[in-house]
Amino acid sequence: MKKYQSILKYSTLSLSILLAMGATSAKADDFLEMAKAKVQAATAPYNTWDGPTTGPKAVSGKTIVFLASDMRNGGVLGVSNGVEEAAVWTGWNVRVLDGQGTVSGRTAAFNQAIALKPDGIVLGGFDVNEQSAALETATQQGIKVVGWHSAPTPGPVPSKNLFSNITTSADDVAEIAALAAVAGSNGKAGVVIFTDSAYAVAIAKSDAMANVIKQCSGCTLISVEDTPLSDTSTRMPQLTTSLLQRYQGQWTYSLGINDLYFDYIGSALNASGLPADKLPSNISAGDGSQSAYSRIRSNFNQVGTVPEPLNLHGWQVVDELNRAFAGVADSGFATPVHLVTPENIQFDGGQNDIFDPDNNYREHYKAIWK
Repeated sequence: MKKYQSILKYSTLSLSILLAMGATSAKADDFLEMAKAKVQAATAPYNTWDGPTTGPKAVSGKTIVFLASDMRNGGVLGVSNGVEEAAVWTGWNVRVLDGQGTVSGRTAAFNQAIALKPDGIVLGGFDVNEQSAALETATQQGIKVVGWHSAPTPGPVPSKNLFSNITTSADDVAEIAALAAVAGSNGKAGVVIFTDSAYAVAIAKSDAMANVIKQCSGCTLISVEDTPLSDTSTRMPQLTTSLLQRYQGQWTYSLGINDLYFDYIGSALNASGLPADKLPSNISAGDGSQSAYSRIRSNFNQVGTVPEPLNLHGWQVVDELNRAFAGVADSGFATPVHLVTPENIQFDGGQNDIFDPDNNYREHYKAIWK
């Protein structure tokens, strides 16, 4: 009798294990299907205007200063170009100052901007926490300040005297970049994440990407590498070689908080002597630089980016500043997440190596400002 009880005990235990394995497998399958569905939706063309249609008329004669965190950053450069283009239609004067990628440079540029006594200042990639003192000084002098990528989330940051922060949600951008790795690997990605702890928005992105990878039961988060964006040209080749030596065969996907990391990863990957199918596939959670588009178009050293519509964001910056000048609330607009891959790169302005949505945004903003 005891023998049969023992057999029954182990049969019940085996059945429990099998049921648990089945539940785990089903959960993994559900997560992978969700990843593929979200990736498919994010690669669709962005050709419908979902931004503001009403707002204050533009008052000409304003002077604004665009503070670039680093004009070598393709995202910052793209937004500054959009601001200058849009300001033609509002009749504003624009001056651009370059923070040159250092804290001291950004602080000096901000102080110089305040000394110019402009009507408005745009923070192009400046972190609000880093520049709290200067923001308070600007506000005390009646200068309106709008940021681009100055905080992790879109909208006003009243605690830091920022009228509005222009960005696609950092969480959404990070999620779709990480899900692209999950979907592309069929749920088996071995991931290295590149981030820069000097920026709150970068940490928000890398944390969000790491959380997605951890939810994928068949994926592995190999490491999170904190390396400054300002030093990518010198650090990335050596770091890439070191990572290949340590994790060869395990490292199959890279996730960067910016395309800039992959501007300098290629030389080390190509010098490794490994065949292309043994090298990591690289995906960026922003900003959609021209060099990134070139790599994706050739499907070489980068397979995806989650670009932001940089020129559109420049127009939005001008619109938000105009609302600040008029004393009304910000528009509440945040652009949706979009993923560019070799398969869809011809859409949304991709033929020009930028993400420029075909949603007629210029005409919509000009109609508001008339």
